[in-house]
Amino acid sequence: MNIAWKEIKKNKVRFLILGSIVFLVSLLTFIISGLANGLSQDNAALIKDLPDGEFYMTEDSDQTYNLSRITKSTEDELLKKNQDAVAFSIQMGFLDDSGGKQRSVAFVTSTDSKLFTNVEKGEIVLDSSMEDEGIKTGDTLTNNQHSGKFIVKGFVEQKKFSHSPVAYINMEDYQEMNHVEEMQLAFIPGKDALQEFKGLQSFSKKDFLNTIPSYNAEQMSLNMIVWFLVVISGMLFAIFFYMMNVQKIGLYGILKAIGMKTRELFKMMWTQMIFITVIALILSITLSQVFNVMVPKGMPFNLTFETTVQLSLVFLIIGFIGATLSGLQIKKVEPLQAIQQGEV
Repeated sequence: MNIAWKEIKKNKVRFLILGSIVFLVSLLTFIISGLANGLSQDNAALIKDLPDGEFYMTEDSDQTYNLSRITKSTEDELLKKNQDAVAFSIQMGFLDDSGGKQRSVAFVTSTDSKLFTNVEKGEIVLDSSMEDEGIKTGDTLTNNQHSGKFIVKGFVEQKKFSHSPVAYINMEDYQEMNHVEEMQLAFIPGKDALQEFKGLQSFSKKDFLNTIPSYNAEQMSLNMIVWFLVVISGMLFAIFFYMMNVQKIGLYGILKAIGMKTRELFKMMWTQMIFITVIALILSITLSQVFNVMVPKGMPFNLTFETTVQLSLVFLIIGFIGATLSGLQIKKVEPLQAIQQGEV
């Protein structure tokens, strides 16, 4: 520990450069992770906020919820067997306010259930983001596929689908707008909710989210960037310590000659790695949390404590692996040969 600290002070510029790079890479990783989480909520909060359970759509829908149509008999059977089950439908559309401004929404209707907001015919409940845009309780909204008007009865927090605010409407209004009688999807809450129904295919919440094209493509791209940055940080540690070890072959030979064991040399290297990584992570976590607080309200950014801890542990593990791989040459150092080579 003492030797490790002395070397850091002696070569502080080198370690400062490595620490700065790790800080920048980790900060960028935290920000992209927060953006991925934020976009995930903005894209599918309606589904993600549901409890664990099983989603059902028709087998011939090709795993596309828009093409799914659950027959009334199958719906009745499913709801009869499961008291907490719900059948629901989602359809993208538009609402016009009294000023003629058109707003994109995701219309949602469902059978009677505490998992979804149920409204009376002619009423509508909107995501709170619509309230931020100037819509108020009691306002009248229209849709060109609906003969009547919708009266805004209230707002709900964080209900989005496909980056659009959710609009809960009555089942009769939904059927009139879309000229359909059947529901698209069914959901049975509970960890042991998996059941078989003729003509229906089941999905866990994770699997169902991946059937949404925009969600799957978006999250896959952002997660690839995150893990690519993590791999880069591991390579940085490996390259840095490899170069340091090459320059210190003579020193390692001397230390081995006076009785220092190989594991002590590894401990010295690990101590330096942990010191650099921890300081870099503290700084990047602090700045990313400040960014999380100060980010504009409309920006989809959500860096959770759980994500921060997970990524920090990943950085420490990757740093440990990178430093260890670069230090394998230490085991091969022969004291006499190293001393004869001289210390660079």
